Amino acid sequence: MKKKSILILSFTALLSLYGCTSTPPKEETIFEYKDSYVGDSGAVGNITRPLAEPEGENMGGLELKTTEEPYGIILNYSPDDSIENSELDYRELALYNASIILALVKNAEWVQFNFVEEEVKVSRDELQDWFVKDLRDFSEEEELRSFIQEHLEDEEKVEQFFRD
Repeated sequence: MKKKSILILSFTALLSLYGCTSTPPKEETIFEYKDSYVGDSGAVGNITRPLAEPEGENMGGLELKTTEEPYGIILNYSPDDSIENSELDYRELALYNASIILALVKNAEWVQFNFVEEEVKVSRDELQDWFVKDLRDFSEEEELRSFIQEHLEDEEKVEQFFRD
């Protein structure tokens, strides 16, 4: 009986030591969904969920346009009554979020944002001409976000995007 107790205690100690040495879970990143398709609602939802929302608005729904090419994604926003609306440049936010979505969703050709006050549509071709780079070439989230932010800092360039 004594040997059996020692064996159980030894086994329990080994299990707890093994549990202490396991690696912590990997931090989730939206780049896990790189090369997703418009038809994969789970992946598209996981990409769009952490994106920035306009102050005073919440994403109210997602539409995936997959019946005919060019395929696209529509994000619908609704008012958040708990926050008062503030002055916001929807176009800059749309450019940022569309850039991330189009970098990750392989066959998406456009993204439309139906904000409460304004509708903004951004196509892959327009972004590629503007950035002079294919966003699908990025392999790291931080590098992509820095690249986008760098372009958005030039207000004249942002204005030009929407004039052309």
